[in-house]
Amino acid sequence: MKKIQPSFFPGAAWLVTTTILLIVPGSAFPKADWLSKVWFDKWVHIFLFAVLVFLWCWSLLRYRFDEKRLKNLFVVCSLTGFAYGVGMEFVQKHFVANRFFDSGDIAADAAGCVAGLIFSLRRFIKK
Repeated sequence: MKKIQPSFFPGAAWLVTTTILLIVPGSAFPKADWLSKVWFDKWVHIFLFAVLVFLWCWSLLRYRFDEKRLKNLFVVCSLTGFAYGVGMEFVQKHFVANRFFDSGDIAADAAGCVAGLIFSLRRFIKK
């Protein structure tokens, strides 16, 4: 089976998808009480940002950096993903109807970025 070559397209497509999901007005989401009890919103944020960081880290493999440089770039991807998450909270607060700034979402974004970083380091950095 042929190995899929790393590309920036999946990361860029996921970034666009994530942005769209984060700027959808709050009134477009279902109002189910049980979802808030299982913190569904936070799990979605963790998933979105873990996949985002993973895809951007994967795309860097096309450049054949040495291990130390690649690790540093993976950390930069994770920090950039976190900064994007914080920025999107401000966008939601100021520009999106029925959405608000939520520090819990920022914590979930951070957890997703860390999860994506850890998974990428274990998956792509050979020990």
